[in-house]
Amino acid sequence: MKASLQKGFTLIEIMIVIAIIGILASVALPSYQDYTVRARVSEGLALATTAKTTVMDVVSNGNVATTVNNYKSDFVWSGATNNISSIDIDPATGAVTITTTPAAGAGRLLLVPFTGSLASPVALPAPGSASPIANGNVQWKCLARGAAAFGGITVPSDALERKYAPAECK
Repeated sequence: MKASLQKGFTLIEIMIVIAIIGILASVALPSYQDYTVRARVSEGLALATTAKTTVMDVVSNGNVATTVNNYKSDFVWSGATNNISSIDIDPATGAVTITTTPAAGAGRLLLVPFTGSLASPVALPAPGSASPIANGNVQWKCLARGAAAFGGITVPSDALERKYAPAECK
């Protein structure tokens, strides 16, 4: 008798491979979806550069009280995209609000300007104040849902979920 060699896979081997692929896919798919939303949110951080520049221009002029619309100055949002519905500046605090569309998590991110250190932030001077900017350069802190109040600004209830926020906003 001639012994025959086995060719191919047995049914149990194929079932084990399919089960492993299914487990990997069930873990990878939600992570991938969160990653794509975070990538869409990052578009908002890039578009917010013009708003941050507007606030910095007002700061460099030295007196918020003499600027029309205070920190907002002459900033006008140029228009919505597929991922970002609006970007606005709070005239009183200089905080920049990025509002995302449902494709990008449907929430708001706040960019809060401050001086000093993260451990002891100093808010920018209020409108009507002739106080100069103290403690060095202006820095920005990004806030998402669940973040503590920072520089006197609290995170709104409709803030972007932390899992969708970029690393610097968590």
